[in-house]
Amino acid sequence: MTGSDSDHLLRSQGLPSSDGAPRHVGEAAGQTVLIVDDERGIVESLGKIFEREGISVLTASSGASALDLLRKHRVAVLLTDLMMPGMSGMDLLKTTRTIAPETEVVLMTAYGTVETAVEAMKEGAYDFVTKPLKRAHVVRIVRNALEKQSLVVENRALRAQLLEKRRRAIIGTSLSWRRTMDLVVQAAPSEATVLLLGESGTGKELLARAIHENSPRAGHPFIPVNCSAIPESILEAELFGYEKGAFTGATSRREGRFEAAHGGTLFLDEIGEITPSVQVKLLRVLQEGEIERLGAGGRVTPIDIRLVAATNKDLMRLVREGRFREDLYYRLNVISVGIPPLRDRRDDIPLLVEHFMQVYREKNGKPIVGLSRRALELLADYPWPGNVRELENAIERAVVLTRQAIIGEEDLPFEVREGAGLGASMPVGILQSGRVLSFPIGTRLEDIERQAIFETLRHTTGDKRLAAQLLGIATRTIYRKLEAPGSDLGDQAVDDDGPSHTPEGD
Repeated sequence: MTGSDSDHLLRSQGLPSSDGAPRHVGEAAGQTVLIVDDERGIVESLGKIFEREGISVLTASSGASALDLLRKHRVAVLLTDLMMPGMSGMDLLKTTRTIAPETEVVLMTAYGTVETAVEAMKEGAYDFVTKPLKRAHVVRIVRNALEKQSLVVENRALRAQLLEKRRRAIIGTSLSWRRTMDLVVQAAPSEATVLLLGESGTGKELLARAIHENSPRAGHPFIPVNCSAIPESILEAELFGYEKGAFTGATSRREGRFEAAHGGTLFLDEIGEITPSVQVKLLRVLQEGEIERLGAGGRVTPIDIRLVAATNKDLMRLVREGRFREDLYYRLNVISVGIPPLRDRRDDIPLLVEHFMQVYREKNGKPIVGLSRRALELLADYPWPGNVRELENAIERAVVLTRQAIIGEEDLPFEVREGAGLGASMPVGILQSGRVLSFPIGTRLEDIERQAIFETLRHTTGDKRLAAQLLGIATRTIYRKLEAPGSDLGDQAVDDDGPSHTPEGD
């Protein structure tokens, strides 16, 4: 800083120093500006200006103290002086790009030059302002930076929502899965209680959401509750809510999950785990359409929900053993939907693998282009005791850990590599990004081979070495097939093999 800084348009407003202390003021909660300058008057004047604009403010007098704040708070815009003792504004910019890459940085200096501005922009600065500062100009620059940062956050949130929606997509074309989905589609528009029956990991919550989203209640809440994940001692309070003083620690009235789902759908997973006392209250909800909070003294609350329940237990056996009420069982079992385990829908494994591979390569930014034939064979032969959830976890692990563009057998979990062959095997095609090849029974092997090579070459834009890796064959085999008399592959495939892609050495 220089002595001329005292003549700047921005003057101290007599505010107390707040170095390191947040001043969250106005409507822009979550959009915080961090002001950094070693001259207290500049910091306080800027802080006052932005607070009047309704922007939350943090202040610091050095680069080191600014970094401490960046580690503790979510900062949208960093407005920093360029020339400061110790850590300069340029050094602070570079460090911010590492510890808070989403923060927009605006540099201010009395030494503004084109070279400095260009260097700052190359390092990722949003903009560059010179002293003496003009209030309107600084406010406009910072507001523009805030708008840009808001768009970045909003776009990321939308991408996350889309990714999660894709992750929850219902995938499958096997006969057993189509039968299940036919029943779900028929049941969804009704008000009937649905009981989903299936092993752990088969997608019961996924289907419960599908029932809700395809019902007249789709615009209202979908509230999932895993009954086995909530301690027995508090499950009743969680479901039905409680009044103040109902038990030790109940310091205020609280709504339960039934009230949270009012107008929508309540999904009770692992319904076979609920206690007899909860079973009685649940039966009353289904019969009377009302709940009674704990400690309500007999006062009831009308409730409008649709119930979808799920279990991996044999409820009828529990009824015979006296552990589940028979009247509640029949209330729940209006429409029962059996969900097949993955071992009974093996035709869907290639589709599920491709789906999860796409989801997790996008999520992790991995340039995965496909899966080797041997890896798919192992996935197809494994019995999948954990069903689709276990398959999803295996693909996520493979995508994250692989060092190659093609997921190989070495990228699969140990139990999948060692446990393949314990289940019924299935015919396997070739799985690659965005496409699964399948062939009618009776297709000539020569035609299958030719189509597989052609489609893989088209996918790799003619890169024969990569195509060979995808197919699990030597590069020279592709050249031999291309040169075979009567082959039309040579005309169809892309000619650019990439550098040094020749059959020699394979």
